[in-house]
Amino acid sequence: MNNPNASGSRIVGWGSDLPEKVLTNQDLADGGLDTSDEWIFERTGIRQRHVGGKTGEMSTNAGRKALEVAGVTGADIDLVIVATSTPDQLMPGTSATVHSELGIRGGACDMQAVCSGFSYALIAANGLIQTGLDRVLVIGADSLSPYVEWDNRSSAILFGDGAGAVVLERHSEETLLSFDLGADGDSRHIGFTDHGGKITMDGKEVFRTAVRAVTKSAQQAIDGAGLTAADIDWFVPHQANVRIIEAIASRVGIPMERAIVTIQDTANNSAATIPVALDTAVRDDRVQPGDTLLLGGFGFGMTWASAVMKWDPRD
Repeated sequence: MNNPNASGSRIVGWGSDLPEKVLTNQDLADGGLDTSDEWIFERTGIRQRHVGGKTGEMSTNAGRKALEVAGVTGADIDLVIVATSTPDQLMPGTSATVHSELGIRGGACDMQAVCSGFSYALIAANGLIQTGLDRVLVIGADSLSPYVEWDNRSSAILFGDGAGAVVLERHSEETLLSFDLGADGDSRHIGFTDHGGKITMDGKEVFRTAVRAVTKSAQQAIDGAGLTAADIDWFVPHQANVRIIEAIASRVGIPMERAIVTIQDTANNSAATIPVALDTAVRDDRVQPGDTLLLGGFGFGMTWASAVMKWDPRD
């Protein structure tokens, strides 16, 4: 560890990876599911999802891209954290695969907070940098397609695979302005997957719980940064359902034109949605240096996490 008096961190690299295979709404309908492209899009905002990915491979690909943007190699990374609910093996963690493939010099661990996992990992990485680490590779990745009941119209339309990554580096100023973490273990029954089972969820209850929890969490994070909704340039939400995103944005007071929405192309790929959305918005030049971002996610558990941060990548 170096410089235990470091004051903060910033994101200096980013990348994402999606499987080549695309499954459209029309593909689902043509395959016998009682649905249509219009029905799915109206209720979820989804047009397609990427499937067939392996968590370790996608994590490695996204991580490699983030390292390249940051101009560093695995030898410069003190720790890699992979946030995932779908590891390739029960043990070891998927982070071991990334560690090997990318030549990470430091440690490796997995984190499981379902769809909130990337935000949890990012906040944890920031704290570890404050204690002395120089750089942490943070990855959110999930391969949900093997756990989807493809003949169940309620869930088959929602999920996909993907990975997103960022490199967090020690910085003289803190760019993570505030955060809020929360969980309600009493609600774990409304969304779960048993060993050897498929994704099971009470969609209406997940919707209600997510909107209520993330709205409160996001507002607390904004308040904690000493800001208002008008100060948020971009809302980067978990991509579970566009109706959830709209409800949260409306309650917090952020116009939808300032929300980064990628769900139409990716569906819900769990811990990957926020870093994939962030990577997309940076690459298409929506997110600019100096912008203030609100990251907000939720997942089975129920877990939730919000973070307010300044986008201040180095040149």
